[in-house]
Amino acid sequence: MKANATAAIIRVATPVIAHLGSLRATLAGLALLAAVVLARPDWQALSLVIGALAINLTVALAHHPGLRRRLPLLVAHLALLALVVGVAFGRLTALDGHFELTQGLAFDGQLIDQASGPLYRPPLHRLAFRHEGFEIDYAPGRKRGATRNAVSWVDESGQARRAVIGDHRPLVLAGHRITTTPNKGFAPLLRWLPGRGEPLAGTVHLPSFPANELRQSREWALPDGRKVWVMLHTDETLIDPGSAGRFRLPDDHRLVVRLDDQRTELQPGQAWRISGGTLVYEGLRSWMGYRVAYDPTLPWLLAAALVAALALGLHYAQKFWLQLPARAVQPRTDPGELDG
Repeated sequence: MKANATAAIIRVATPVIAHLGSLRATLAGLALLAAVVLARPDWQALSLVIGALAINLTVALAHHPGLRRRLPLLVAHLALLALVVGVAFGRLTALDGHFELTQGLAFDGQLIDQASGPLYRPPLHRLAFRHEGFEIDYAPGRKRGATRNAVSWVDESGQARRAVIGDHRPLVLAGHRITTTPNKGFAPLLRWLPGRGEPLAGTVHLPSFPANELRQSREWALPDGRKVWVMLHTDETLIDPGSAGRFRLPDDHRLVVRLDDQRTELQPGQAWRISGGTLVYEGLRSWMGYRVAYDPTLPWLLAAALVAALALGLHYAQKFWLQLPARAVQPRTDPGELDG
């Protein structure tokens, strides 16, 4: 009875196992993995899909003896398994975040938003580079050209370094790829001199320009909790839609400042005395948005993908040549035999 039950279980389980290790299941798993990665899910959902793919490839290697007898096909499957495991590990250790920097200031390791795996250990304090400013040319119609963003930093040997980066030209520090984003704008520099306590300096990053040209205002919080509303006002057309131009600071501008029912306009260097202290407008700078990305598995994923592609190419090349029909070989006849 036990033998019959075992045989019945084996008969039922064999097609299920074969299906788990089939090529169709592999292709379906890879398509699902691509969809999940594009959707940028949490790491738990990604781990489930990658775990299912790992099971599929492991079952394929164990259930199909032909894979083990054909070395290129075996190498291709092992490379695919390494690729799947590498993607899982990469998602657990990766970082993708954004931050903004004012011209003349250094990155302090603080991100505006981030998506990181549970195993990522942020060495962001090692990315202490300084934003020196940028240049962007615009074609007629305000078509943005390439960003030329100057940065400076001190390398591990203590040597001062400088570089120009952009949206597709990264700065690589401690394995982190830092690129610019389309977000950039104006940053009024303010200083609060309280009647009592320590002075406070800060910048207000106004909405991205020129995308938000008509909404150049934002609030700045004072240490006592009050919020000062500031707005950049200028009569200049900084980027003319009808001609070529370049992102630049206005030559003549005023900063409209409002606190509760009080209002004033300040030019660079002017101060506004209000209850509790004095607000000084020190000048206007620019700010740039950055993206930081980190994934230590990318070189290994590339290597695994290349190995899989080469192994599959070799496998199909061998299969093609083995299936070529043998050419008939005609025996050579000695002319002398025909004459005899």
